[in-house]
Amino acid sequence: MKFVKLTLGAALLSGAASGALAADTELHFIMCGGEVREADQAVVDQFEADHEGVSVNLEAVPWGTCQDKSLTLAAAGDPPSIAYMGSRTLRQLANNDLIVAANIDAAAPYQPGVLNTVTIEGTQWGYPHAFSTKALYINCGIVEESGQECVAPATWDDMYAMAKGVVDNTEVAGVGLSGKDFDNTMHQFLNYLYSNGGTVIDGASGKNMLDSKETRETLEFYGKLVDVAQDGPTAWERSQLRDLFNDGKIAMYVTGPWGYGQHNEDINQIVAPIPAGPSGESGSILITDSIVVFKGSGHEDLAHDLAQRITSGDSQYDLDSSWGLTPILDYTKLGKDDPYYNDGIWPTFTASIATGGPEPLVEDFKSLQSVFTNMVQGIILKDDTVDNLVTIAAEELDDAL
Repeated sequence: MKFVKLTLGAALLSGAASGALAADTELHFIMCGGEVREADQAVVDQFEADHEGVSVNLEAVPWGTCQDKSLTLAAAGDPPSIAYMGSRTLRQLANNDLIVAANIDAAAPYQPGVLNTVTIEGTQWGYPHAFSTKALYINCGIVEESGQECVAPATWDDMYAMAKGVVDNTEVAGVGLSGKDFDNTMHQFLNYLYSNGGTVIDGASGKNMLDSKETRETLEFYGKLVDVAQDGPTAWERSQLRDLFNDGKIAMYVTGPWGYGQHNEDINQIVAPIPAGPSGESGSILITDSIVVFKGSGHEDLAHDLAQRITSGDSQYDLDSSWGLTPILDYTKLGKDDPYYNDGIWPTFTASIATGGPEPLVEDFKSLQSVFTNMVQGIILKDDTVDNLVTIAAEELDDAL
């Protein structure tokens, strides 16, 4: 546990140095999500105990209004000290000079690709604090009813064949497909794109990489899945696909590790890697939420201290394990001999980390969402060709960057 001891030691030293200066200081901590997890509250309580005269006003705000509230306060010159929010906001915050760069320990053993979700042209702007990958859930009862063996499909062709077998031999749709005007339509598409070796934005240069063979292959496959999916995919988002899965109306769909516990107990389900496309290997979208330190509060050093504590070592492990998140750190390197993710469904969700890709970071997330929604809905509704839809989407992404 050397990493934890070093981190806490540095924190205590900074606390001793700043304690006299920080008397009667209040840190405004906005926690998106509408609740405060026990693991996070424990860190805040210890932080207050270690810093005499410092208090933390921990405000839990629902996701629907939280990020806008943080942005509005910062733009008005009354920023929160620190906030937990979606990493998708980082470019907007950084471009508008509302946050300061994170001070992430270079020795922290983050899982591969995690830091890419908070990095913009080489600078890390948030402390990753919640992490998810995705996988394919399959109802074996339905697959076997269709006369097929319930085994994980390795490729897109295997997945399509299984879904078509379900459609041809049962009254059930082969796969759940999302195409609604909602952010997880983009996420669902990116699961397939990253499983086909595709890239949206180059992390080092910020260059638009969407106009590619890999994107065209992915969009073509998405359009092909429409033939074996539930009726009217443009009316469905991912959480509604869960309901279809529970009702026995679709044989498979893609979601995160939380899905396993949300499915009916009588479903004989397996969790499989997202099948590989012709130009790649099985991957996943990598999505994080982050702790960010706002500029202009007057106590940024204290905010960094709290952010470092809440996102490292035992503190982060307690959050990941109690919340059921994909592990954000390699906890074996921090002394965890038998971490929670060694068995059960977890190896499927950790295997795709190294081959996954980040949620793209742009200043206007809604514009980014529209790029993918327009492209996906275009192929679902057969409004245009794959080639034209990808070309248009790449042009729209240029405008969003």
